[in-house]
Amino acid sequence: MEAFFRTHAYLVEHVDAPVRRLLMDEINWKDRLIGIKGSRGVGKTSFLLSYAKEYFKTEERKCLYINMNSFYFQGHSISEFAHQFYESGGRVLLIDQVFKEPNWSRELRRCYDEIPGLHIVFTGSSVMRLKEENPELNGIVKSYNLRGFSFREYLNMKTGLRLKSYSLEEIMSKHGQISAEICRKVNPLEHFPAYIHHGYYPFFLEHRNFSENLVKTMNMMIEVDILLIKQIELKYLSKIKQLFYLLGTDPQQVPNVSQLATDIQTSRATVTNYIKYLADARLVNVLYRLGENAPKKPARVMLHNPNLIHAIRPHQVERQEAIETFFQNALWGRHLVNVGDRACTFVVNSKYRFSIVSEPPKRQLAGIYYAMDGIRRGDDRQIPLWLFGFLY
Repeated sequence: MEAFFRTHAYLVEHVDAPVRRLLMDEINWKDRLIGIKGSRGVGKTSFLLSYAKEYFKTEERKCLYINMNSFYFQGHSISEFAHQFYESGGRVLLIDQVFKEPNWSRELRRCYDEIPGLHIVFTGSSVMRLKEENPELNGIVKSYNLRGFSFREYLNMKTGLRLKSYSLEEIMSKHGQISAEICRKVNPLEHFPAYIHHGYYPFFLEHRNFSENLVKTMNMMIEVDILLIKQIELKYLSKIKQLFYLLGTDPQQVPNVSQLATDIQTSRATVTNYIKYLADARLVNVLYRLGENAPKKPARVMLHNPNLIHAIRPHQVERQEAIETFFQNALWGRHLVNVGDRACTFVVNSKYRFSIVSEPPKRQLAGIYYAMDGIRRGDDRQIPLWLFGFLY
């Protein structure tokens, strides 16, 4: 136990979290069992350590961070460790990479039932389906998603400002006032290209080649998060990677499932499952037409965020694709985004029609909002594209 506390103290003291994440204020920390999911590289470990640093004094030993990579847990269970921690005065246990423990869900249930005074916060892969695949956690776990940096969080990190987030309705109705207030403090257009290239994943702050690091992370998402958690045999790894490459290099982004099945030499049903796994890993986003959903054929499969475009094909990045990817990623998770019709790119929340454009339309169509690239301030239904990066 002493070794774990020493490691905890060192990690909390040296945690590198240059910007406070919005999710920190959205979680009800009074809940006894909290699961924080997120794709690899978005900062889940730093988030846990930042929580410990903000809410607890290290010397009081009430809170403890552990990582299931520790070989200690090859011979000891989570519940066994939790009992020891609680008996020594601990009250909040932070468990990183909980899925590395084969019986993790049953162990967490034991902790919940046997130690009512203990609070557990754990992190896991975005591929994990906490409630659907782990019925023992139904009704007791509160699940949250940690996403990569929003453009707002990126700006705050780069400038030291504390710019706040806005709801979609606020941005649509008051974008002129909001953008004017932000532009008095910073010129967003100076930072937007860098965000599109590398700003979503916090590890761009590390002194390593970002593109190489992102490619390595993408491979880990498939090799560990998908194969390990979904228990897929290693021999199918190359097929999943090939499918991801084909999806990521398709300029039309309209998946032909039959052709993809032929290309990777598998069945249409397997391709559909693999696309779902890639979406769970936050490598792609699957979009449907209005009123449709799975198991219907997707209308469009886009990369999850624009950084991935630069990583997969750095010399073939189309600006229109990048800004459309930015928009759907900014709204993903909290808003329903459907593929639009000829008049608009996307339909949001089944009612708002958006066209993502790089220059003013010759004629504004009734009922269409224009998310416009390259402008600091908009007018009426022309809204600066970058401002949608302030949704979280």
